[in-house]
This record gives sequence, structure tokens and C-alpha cells, in this order.
Amino acid sequence: MTISRRKQEHIDIASNRRIRFRRKTNGFEKVDFVHCALPELNLSDIETGVSFLGRELAFPLMITAITGGFPGARKINADLAETCQTERIALGLGSQRQLFENDRYVESYRIVRQKAPDIPLVGNIGAAEIIGHRDFSPFRRLVDLIEADALAVHLNALQERLQPEGGTDFRGVLDALGRLVRDIPVPVIVKETGCGVSRETAQRLADIGVRFLDVAGAGGTSWAGIESFRSPDNRLAREFWDWGIPTAFSLRMASDIPELTLIASGGLENGIDLAKAVALGARLGGAALPFLGVWRRKKLDGLISEVRTWKEAFRTVLWLTGSASPSGLRREHILYEI
Repeated sequence: MTISRRKQEHIDIASNRRIRFRRKTNGFEKVDFVHCALPELNLSDIETGVSFLGRELAFPLMITAITGGFPGARKINADLAETCQTERIALGLGSQRQLFENDRYVESYRIVRQKAPDIPLVGNIGAAEIIGHRDFSPFRRLVDLIEADALAVHLNALQERLQPEGGTDFRGVLDALGRLVRDIPVPVIVKETGCGVSRETAQRLADIGVRFLDVAGAGGTSWAGIESFRSPDNRLAREFWDWGIPTAFSLRMASDIPELTLIASGGLENGIDLAKAVALGARLGGAALPFLGVWRRKKLDGLISEVRTWKEAFRTVLWLTGSASPSGLRREHILYEI
């Protein structure tokens, strides 16, 4: 099966099947904000913006990796990019591996920078693709092709184990990541794909020079769930449907590693979840499936409206906690355990 066909299948399954975690949540329901009855702030004066990868965002949100590399991907990515440009948030592309197969769908990736010239844009490749490389020029080409501000390298060991075409030899990933960090001219963002990152793994990544980490924990999209719909014998995939570290817990594990700038994705549903992620140590929060669902139902206008709703919920959390800016969410005792 071609990579293009596989990517089409992933989008179709994510759009039409229930592929969220079944028993495990993102963990954000275990904490809540201490309400401030006297915020002493004018809501309209609250500043929600942050900087990321040298660019200014209206608030700390990224639409994380969704797609690219098949016939319908160009329209999805064009609308995602236009939304992110309009609302000044970051955007991550789906895996660019398909471009190693052929250039047939190159415009499904290139369209993003054309539609979004001013936002942080993150390219994407799988960890298995970088193992053994001594020459990283193919990955520099991926960065240049979309004028990316960073390159995400996704860790997807569980998915590789479960998908029929998967590769399960991960020897050399850490060494290759260290060399890639030193070789390419943009930051490398290491990201999981729904299983979370432990503190030990986060520290190992920091030790080799990684400075950006998306913990991408459990609680949102289950890639075991997606692959269960593609496997001729789905019993193993169904057993691992709920595997992983919940996003909130993974975030806490990594939050005391000073070298790392953290992104929290995996089950974020709204601006309140986003605010909790920031309070737990993330610079940005990210989501994919909620925005894909909105796009399927309501296209571009729906996407823009959804992002604005996230922003206003985030702003309201700042006001109701007496926080004049996102940095205020990181003060002590702003959260309590439930």
C-alpha cells in the first residue's frame, strides 16, 4: 500500500469512527482552577498573546499534525492554514514522509505557507525515518519546501507495532535525533502521538540537545484505535486502545526540566483545557481531532469560529483567576487537586 493511500485511510477513520480513548482521560479533570472572586482586572485589558519560534501568537494554541500527502489533503491544509493565519495561532503539518515516495501531492504541503505567511509552521517526519542517516539533506529539503520554523519528529512506537506496514526497529533513534538537532537550521520538536512522554525520556531528550517537546499524551486520539480498523486481525490493537500516560501527568513529569519548552497535546477539548495545560507548565497547547471534526461539519467558517471560542474561554480563565497574561497561570496555588 502506498503512503498516500494509508494517509487517506487514517483521515477517513478519524473522521468517521470513534477513535478516542475509551477508559482513559487526558487527566485534566483531576485539577481545577482556584476561582478569584475579585480579579481586579478589566477583561478587555487581558493580554493572551505569547511568542513561539520567533513569531507572535494571539494565544498559546497550535493546531497539531493532521494530514498531507493524498488527494483531499490540500483543501484540509489550506483551510487549516487560513484559519491559523486569520487567528494568529501555530500550525503543525501531518507527516511529510509521503514526499519521499513521490512529489505528486507536494502542493498539499506547500499550500500551507502560501495561505499562512506569518504564523509558526512546523514540519513533520517520523522517528523511524531518521535512523541511520548521516546526511540530513532530505530533511532540510522538507523544511525548506514549506518554509517551516521547526521540524517535528514524531515518536510513534505503538502505532508502528500495530499498523500492518509498521517498522519496529527503533535502535538508534536517540543518536539520530541528537545529530539532527545539530545539523538542521531550525529547532527540532520531538512529539509523541498519543502515548505521552515519561520524565526519564524527556530528560534523555534534553541531554542530547532537544529543546522543544510535545508530550502528546493519552486521552484524545488513540492510534491503536485507528489501526484496529486497518488491521486484518485487530485483537492486539484493541488490547492497546487505552495505552499511554495521560497528558496532564506526562506534562507534570517533564515540567521541571528547565531546558525544555513544552507543548501539551492529547485530548485537549477547549480553552479551559488549554489554560490548565499552561498552568501545568506548557508553553503551548495543541489539538487535532476536535478541529478536524469541525472542519468536516462546517469547513473554514466553522474552524475560525471554533478557534475564537477557544480563545475567549482561555481569556475568561485568565480573568477568573486574576491573571493578566498567560504567565500568570504559572503562579503557585492556582490549581487544586480534585
